[in-house]
Amino acid sequence: MLRLRAICPFSWRVFQFRTCSCKPLISQMITCTDEEQVFDLIEKNKAILSEKQVECAFNILWQFQKQKTSFLKNVECIRDHPQFLTLHNLATSQMEFMNDDTLVNVLYITQQCATEAHDLVAALVTEAWRRLERFDINVLSKFSSCLANQHLYFSPLMGKIADIVHRNLETIEDLRLKSTLLLMSEELTRQQALAVMRAMEEMESRNSHLIKKIASILHKHLDNYKPIELLRITQALIFLHFQSKELFVKLRELLLRYLKISVIPSEISILVYALSILPSPHLDEVGISRIEAILPQCDLNDLNGFATSVLRWIHYDHKYLDNTTGKQLKLLQKLDHYGLQRLRKYNNLNLLREELKSLKGDWFAESLLEETAGTLHRLMDEINYKNVAEIASFIARTNYLSTLLLDRIASVVVQQIEKIHPFVILGIIPPFSILNYDPPQNDEFFRICIQYLNSYLSGLDPFMLVFLGYSLAILGYFPEDLLKAIFNIKFLAKMDSQLEFLCSSLNMKVQFRLMELNRAVCLECPEYQIPWFHDRFCQQQYNKDIGSMNGAQQQIYKMLAEVLGGTNCVKASVLTPYYHRIDFECILDKRKKALPYGSHNITLGKLPEMHWESNTQITGSRLPPGAERIALQFLDSRAFCRNIPHLKGKSAMKKRQLEILGYHVIQIPHFEWNSMALSTKEARMDYLRERIFGEGKS
Repeated sequence: MLRLRAICPFSWRVFQFRTCSCKPLISQMITCTDEEQVFDLIEKNKAILSEKQVECAFNILWQFQKQKTSFLKNVECIRDHPQFLTLHNLATSQMEFMNDDTLVNVLYITQQCATEAHDLVAALVTEAWRRLERFDINVLSKFSSCLANQHLYFSPLMGKIADIVHRNLETIEDLRLKSTLLLMSEELTRQQALAVMRAMEEMESRNSHLIKKIASILHKHLDNYKPIELLRITQALIFLHFQSKELFVKLRELLLRYLKISVIPSEISILVYALSILPSPHLDEVGISRIEAILPQCDLNDLNGFATSVLRWIHYDHKYLDNTTGKQLKLLQKLDHYGLQRLRKYNNLNLLREELKSLKGDWFAESLLEETAGTLHRLMDEINYKNVAEIASFIARTNYLSTLLLDRIASVVVQQIEKIHPFVILGIIPPFSILNYDPPQNDEFFRICIQYLNSYLSGLDPFMLVFLGYSLAILGYFPEDLLKAIFNIKFLAKMDSQLEFLCSSLNMKVQFRLMELNRAVCLECPEYQIPWFHDRFCQQQYNKDIGSMNGAQQQIYKMLAEVLGGTNCVKASVLTPYYHRIDFECILDKRKKALPYGSHNITLGKLPEMHWESNTQITGSRLPPGAERIALQFLDSRAFCRNIPHLKGKSAMKKRQLEILGYHVIQIPHFEWNSMALSTKEARMDYLRERIFGEGKS
C-alpha cells in the first residue's frame, strides 16, 4: 500500500478522498450563519477536506465579510483565527489539484481576507503563472485584477497576460479578415467582451475596427451589466476615444435608471461617477437629491467619488453657463462637512487605513488632507508592522510631509523588521525619497532596509529593482549589491525583453527611471565605474519635444536679459552633460560680470534646443580662469511638499548633481516670485541681482 502510495500519490489521493461525496459537507458550509460555524467544520473535517471544499470555505467566509457594513467588517477575525491557518495550509497543499477557476478564486479571496498571507499568495501566483497559457479569458481577467491588487503593474506577469490577450485578439482578427463568419460577435459572452475591452484599455489599443466590434457586443448586452460593470465599460470607451451617440445615450439611461432605485452608497457613487465621465455631463436636481439623501451613510471613498463627479459637473456647467452651479457648490460644502465629521469620529487606525487606500483627487487634497493628517497623528501609536506599508503609501501619494508620521514609520521598521515581508519594504522607502526626508535614525533605518532586501534581490521584479534603486539614489544611497544586480548585461537584457509587454506609458516610465539611476550613479558614484549608456535614449526623447516657457519663465528670461546686459548673456533651456535640462544659464567672470555667449535668437514661448559639444563634459573645463557657470531654475508647486515649502527629493537630487557638474545653482521658488514682496518689476529685478551677484538695488 505504501509503495502504491509513493508511486501514484495522485491516484492514491483520488482513491482515498473521491469515493465519498463532497456535497454533504459543502451543504453544511452553505447553511452556516457565521464565521465560527465554518471554522468548526474545518476543524472537524480537516483530514478529509477536498480542494472544492476548501474553495467553498473561502467563498463563504468572504461572503460573510461582504454582507457587513464597512464599520462591522473585520478581516482580522478571519485572518487571526487558528483554523484559518489550517485552511491556509490545506490550500497550499491542494492547489495543484484545483481547477483554474478555483485557484484564482482562492487567490482573490486570500488577498481580501488575509493581507499577511504572503507565502500562500506567492504560491498561488506561482501556480497560476505555470498555468497562464491555458487560462480562459474570464480567469485571465480575474488573475490580472489580483496582480493589480498587489500593485504588480510592472510585473512581467502582467506583460505576459497582455501578450496572451494580444495574441488571441490578433488571431481572432485574422480569422475575421479571412472569413465571412463574424466569430467574435457570435462567440464572445458579455463577460468575455467586457474582459477584452478592459484588456484593450490596459494595452492602450488604437485598433478602431476591433474597438467598434467589441463595443457592439457590449451594446447588445448592456441591459445585463451591473453598475460597476457599466462604469468599467464607460471608462474603457472614453479612454479608447470611442464615439457612438446611440451607445452613450443607452448608457446614460441605464445609469439613471439604476440611480433612481439604488440605496447602497458605494453603488450610487459608482453610478454618479459614471454619469460624470460621459460626454456632455450634467447633474439635475433629482441626481443632487439622491446624493444628498445618502451622504450620512457614505464612507470617505464614496464622498470622494461624489466630489470628483460634482467638480467635473461644475466645470462643464460653468463652461456652458448652466444655472445649476449654485446647487452643486452647496453640495460640495455638504460633502466637506460629512467628510470632516467622519474623520473626527475615527478611533481605529485599521478602519481608517481601509478607507485611505485609494483616496486621491483635488477635493480630498484641498478639503480633507489636513484633517486626515491630524487623525493619523492622533492614531499614530497604532502604526505597526501590519499597516506600516499602507500608511507609507498614503503619505507618498499625497505629498504631505509629516515628520511625526515618517519618524514613526522608520521606528516601526527598525524595531519590527523581522516581522515585515521583504517586498513590503519596497513601498516603505518612497515617501522618504519623494518628500526628501531623513528620519533621526536615518542611517540605521536605510541600512536595515537595504540589508534586509539584499537577500531577496534575485527574486524581485526587474522593474521594481529599478524603482528601488532610483528611490535610494534620490536620498543619496547607492548600495553596491543592488547596483551590481541592476547594471549587468544579463539583467538589462532580461528587463529589455519584458519592457515590450508593458503599455507605452509604463514602458517609458521604467526607461526614464533607469536613465535617471544611471545618471545618478555616474555622477555621484564614479568609483563604481558604471558606464553611461543612455545617450541615444536621451537624444530621442529631447528631440521629440523641447517644451515651452510658462508665463513666469518668460518674465524671468526678459528680466535676466536686462540684469545681465542683453539676451546674448543668457541661455534658455540648456541641456547639460548627462541631459539635465535647466531653465536658464549664464556665465560670470571673476569680477561677477556676465560673459556673452555670442549671437543667438530665442522666440518667447518656445525653447531652443542647445546641446553642449560633449554630453558628458564636466562644466568648468572650458571656462576662463575664475569664471563660474550659473544655473537658474524656476520651481513651481510640484517641486515642493503639499503642506510646507520643503523641497522634494527629485529637485534636491537635481541641484546636487548640477553642483557636481560645476554649476552654482540658483532655485527660484514660485511662492517667492509670486509673492507680494515681488509684486513690481523693480522688486523682481532687485531679487535677481541679489541672487546672482549678491547685491541689492542697483
